Amino acid sequence: MEVKIGVLHAPREINIESAQSAAEVEAAVAEALSGTSKLLSLVDEHGRKVLIPADRLAYVEIGEPATRRVGFGAAL
Repeated sequence: MEVKIGVLHAPREINIESAQSAAEVEAAVAEALSGTSKLLSLVDEHGRKVLIPADRLAYVEIGEPATRRVGFGAAL
């Protein structure tokens, strides 16, 4: 799952590929924005944890699940 996160006062967005489902990512964002958690915590495909202060979130874009492409002529 591709996740793009905009952070206030940061010139670039954060892009991660997460093994979490769209529902799990959405629940984590909702929990952070509701104030029950001070941090948005996501885990990428390699097991690294990304922590972002909830009060610095500008936007979160949840993409489609990533499909593996094999070969030189793989269709998009």
